[in-house]
Amino acid sequence: MEVYYYLRMLAFVTFAALLFVAYQLYRWYKREQLLERIAQMPFAPKFRKILQKTPHYRHLSETDKAKIERSILRFIHTKEFIGVKMEVTDEMKVIIAFYACLLLLHIDTDNCYDNLKTIILYPSPVVLDSLQNSGGIYTKEDFVIDGQSANDTVVLVWHDARYEAYHLRHDNVIVHEFAHEIDYMDGEVDGVPPLEHSKYDSWTKVLLEDFKKLNSIALKNRDWGKYKLLGSYAATNEAEFFAVVTERFFESPHSLKRHFPELYREMKEFYKIDPAEILPQRA
Repeated sequence: MEVYYYLRMLAFVTFAALLFVAYQLYRWYKREQLLERIAQMPFAPKFRKILQKTPHYRHLSETDKAKIERSILRFIHTKEFIGVKMEVTDEMKVIIAFYACLLLLHIDTDNCYDNLKTIILYPSPVVLDSLQNSGGIYTKEDFVIDGQSANDTVVLVWHDARYEAYHLRHDNVIVHEFAHEIDYMDGEVDGVPPLEHSKYDSWTKVLLEDFKKLNSIALKNRDWGKYKLLGSYAATNEAEFFAVVTERFFESPHSLKRHFPELYREMKEFYKIDPAEILPQRA
C-alpha cells in the first residue's frame, strides 16, 4: 500500500513537471511567433513623423534609425501600456519606446527590456503615500513623483515626459527611469549596470569619486561649482547618480563632456554612442 502511494506521488510530480515544461515551451513558441510577426511589420510613416519631432532621432544615422525602428516595434508590441485617467495614444507608445531603446541601441539590440511588462502612464505628477520609520516611530508622508521604476513596471507622468522628449534639457524622465531598468539588469540597483569585467574598476572609481564629491557638496548646499549640472537629486544614492548622469549624457552631452570628461568617457564606453558627436552644440 505504501509503495502504491509513493508511485502515485511520483506519477503526480512527473505529470506536473511535464505540464510545466509543456507550458513553458508553449509560451516560448507563442513569443517566437510574435517576434517573427513583429520582424515583418512595416514601420508606420505616422510613427516616423512623431519621431522627427525629437532632437535625437533627427540626428541619428540612417543605419541607426532603421535599427531603432525595429526595436521600437518590438517594445510597443511586447509591453502593456496602461493609462490612468487618460487614453494611451500612439505618440505615447512611440516616444517612450524610442528613448528606452535609444539607451540600448548599441549595447544589446536583442534585449528589449525583456523583464519589463508594464508601462503605467499618469497625466500629471502623482502623489504617493510613504511610511517612514524613525527609531520605531512611524509617520506617514506624501511625496510627488514624475516617474518610478520598480520590479517589472515603469511609471511615467506623460505631461513631463512629452515636453522633455521634444526639448533638449538637462532632464528626461524616460531616460532616467530606463537607466534604472538597465542598472537592474545584473540583479541589483546600485549604480553599476552590467559591465565587462575589464571595465568594472574604472567605472566604479570614476563614478564613485564624483558621487562622493557631489554628496559632500549637497550636504553643505554650497560651493556647487560644476556639480550644479548634476544637481542634488543625483546625490541621493549611487543608483540615482547613475540615472541622472545618463540623463545628462543624452540630454546635455556637451556640458557633461566639458565639465566631467572622465564621467563622459565612462558613459560613452558603456552606451557605445557619442551624443556630443550626434547632437549640435547649443549656443
